[in-house]
Amino acid sequence: MIKNLLANVGEYKKESLITPLFVTGEVVLDIVIPLLMAMMIDKGIETKNISEILKYGGLLFVCALIALYLGAMSGRYAAIASAGFARNLRNRLFNQVQDFSFSNIDRFSTSSLITRMTTDVTNVQNAYQMVIRILVRSPLIFIFSLAMAFTINKDLSLIYLAVIPFLLVGLALVIYFAHPKFEMVFRIYDKLNNVVQENLQGIRVVKSYVREDHEKEKFQKVSKEIYQNFSVAQSIVAFNNPILQTAVYTCMLLISWLGAKFVVGSTLTTGELVSMFTYTMQILMSLNMLSMVFVMVLIARTSAERITEVLDETSDIKNPANPLFEVTDGSINFKDVTFSYANDENKLALGKTNLSIRAGEVIGIVGGTGSSKSTLVQLIPRLYDATQGTVEIAGHNVKEYDLETLRDQVSMVLQKNVLFTGTIKENLRWGNEDATDEDLIRVCKIAQADSFIQEFPDKYDTLISQGGNNVSGGQKQRLCIARALLKKPKILILDDSTSAVDTKTDRLIREGMRQEIPGTTTFVIGQRISSIEDSDRIIVMDNGAVNAVGTHDELLKTNQIYQEVYDSQVKGFGEDNV
Repeated sequence: MIKNLLANVGEYKKESLITPLFVTGEVVLDIVIPLLMAMMIDKGIETKNISEILKYGGLLFVCALIALYLGAMSGRYAAIASAGFARNLRNRLFNQVQDFSFSNIDRFSTSSLITRMTTDVTNVQNAYQMVIRILVRSPLIFIFSLAMAFTINKDLSLIYLAVIPFLLVGLALVIYFAHPKFEMVFRIYDKLNNVVQENLQGIRVVKSYVREDHEKEKFQKVSKEIYQNFSVAQSIVAFNNPILQTAVYTCMLLISWLGAKFVVGSTLTTGELVSMFTYTMQILMSLNMLSMVFVMVLIARTSAERITEVLDETSDIKNPANPLFEVTDGSINFKDVTFSYANDENKLALGKTNLSIRAGEVIGIVGGTGSSKSTLVQLIPRLYDATQGTVEIAGHNVKEYDLETLRDQVSMVLQKNVLFTGTIKENLRWGNEDATDEDLIRVCKIAQADSFIQEFPDKYDTLISQGGNNVSGGQKQRLCIARALLKKPKILILDDSTSAVDTKTDRLIREGMRQEIPGTTTFVIGQRISSIEDSDRIIVMDNGAVNAVGTHDELLKTNQIYQEVYDSQVKGFGEDNV
């Protein structure tokens, strides 16, 4: 895990290595300063020698200035190294998620991935900064101060050997009991982010159903869980301070009591006793800083494990060794294809399927909710891979194609499409970044989007808010259809993508697409018979399997499911709504 994380230090190795060097220099001066103080007291103040006082006082001033400079530089380089490390780590996490298949993403919730890229990375960043600075400084201070204390007086220094084990055992117990609580806190953070994200995305639904109180209660419940668990964890960590204070004051009292006797007995000078007090504080404060680092590392350990889970996740869908970089046509064959979201043959979402679709055909797909209509078409661009069997495009298994090439030739327009923050032009150019303004207008006219765009004050430069919340559902769908048309793909999949537009607009869109991309194989998933009745063939899905394939007229004569859907729409809504 540590090796995996440290690989992200990258170009900030120099700053990471320079920081301990500055820290070491600062520590050396911190050790020298008490010695100079002792000499100034013994050779200057005790003997009332002004020249010695000035000499050692000047040395102390110079050492203090240099130590201040080294401390500032170590802080600066530690901040640069840790911020750069966090940037690289966050970029790697984001890039890793971009390569995930849908099944990989299904293993992590969206809110969890957000927490890992924000809160968890920040925790690891803070820990890294403390490790390359404080974790270097504290052991050096401890070792050098202890060595100097033994040099001054071995008998007094034995006090440390009695107190330090007590401090270390207390720290170990704090870490042992606090770690599980911090793990729990971060799992609940995921829940909190999920509640917030869900509420903000569905704020219109919340308000329309007057469910603000319910959402507040749900948020407060999760927030209370965090408070309770974090309070317990911090309460355990809080024991660190009284343990440290007990050790510090015990050492001070014992050194004061025994040191006074040694001074009276002339085996210890006054200056040496003062330096012993200084070294005592340095030894125990170094242990205190170590405990702070350990607490931070304790918190970061949980975050590091969560980050490593994402970094170690291997995408289920990969490029082949020698991929094909050209999709010659849009013909598609399903050969004994089955699919399971759980990768379990006993839990199939799509039963054994065999289909042969010619290039340029318009294929309608109809079926009840949960009949695996979307599952079927998601196997074509390898959003998921078939559990068994093969999906072929232009006579080649889809697994033989370069992923980018394959997906560039398969456009999907979903019922719940996403528009990104930016202008309408910027959103449309996701389909073709080199498209001219004339191209944009042409496809928008085909998608019946140009008319409402022209009504906006800024027209095609109108800014789309996050998630496209400042346009209606029908407008969003039409913009997404226009975006897909810009690609001029070999295969176009419309997954119930005109559900929010009226039947007349739906018909105009379909007519425009036939003229714009006549050689494109098109799949139209629809709930309305009117959306698919003019398809070359229609696939009827039922309970995760292909129930029938045929034209509109053929299915009306031979297929009961299609007849029922048609009759319910004709009789329930009238011919104008079919």
